[in-house]
Amino acid sequence: MRYAISSSVKAGGKLYRYRFTRKIRRNLKGIIVQELEERIQKEGIVKPGNVLKVDAFLNHQCDCALFDAMGAAWAQHFQNTQINKILTIESSGIGIACVAARHFGNIPVVFAKKAQSINLDGDQYVSTVFSFTKQREFPVIVSRKYLSADDRVLILDDFLANGKALQGLIDICNHAGATVAGIGIAIEKGFQGGGDALREAGYDLDSLAIVESMDPSDGSITFRK
Repeated sequence: MRYAISSSVKAGGKLYRYRFTRKIRRNLKGIIVQELEERIQKEGIVKPGNVLKVDAFLNHQCDCALFDAMGAAWAQHFQNTQINKILTIESSGIGIACVAARHFGNIPVVFAKKAQSINLDGDQYVSTVFSFTKQREFPVIVSRKYLSADDRVLILDDFLANGKALQGLIDICNHAGATVAGIGIAIEKGFQGGGDALREAGYDLDSLAIVESMDPSDGSITFRK
């Protein structure tokens, strides 16, 4: 199965119509990675405690054109994996996942909830994860109605640090008998080791920007090449 990719993406201030330009198609990920890294350098704020704030475009105010471009890059990377469902976690992953889904043929997006609510029935998959950002444990919950052994799942999220949140989503997929066909991450903090552990475990992890180091004293950010 090959996924439909939209005909244009804005990167570096230019509108690339990569469906019709073979060179752009070949270097689609490179263009989008460069754009994302430039946005991180320009608008990201490094704070003590290994915190990188990118709320200007990723997880508070959302740049939907950038989300669209990231979705196109993931669709190209995972085009032969027969993905039929996207799984993410509330709340920052939802926007990215929903925009990306159209590049995979508008497949369903399921987001794990972090708390019980009256909208959830009692038949659930539940795991527990530790939030690096909030420094506490919380449950992640998915209704059994929306995940099964028939699903080939792409897990998407905005950040990857120590990998605990992703491990919770992987656990839920394992409980459901679903296959984790791939993992897509906007920004990986490579120095925290979560991504390397997932790769060593055999997962197909596609992180668009990997931060190798960052320094709150001067705001500097370096990327893995």
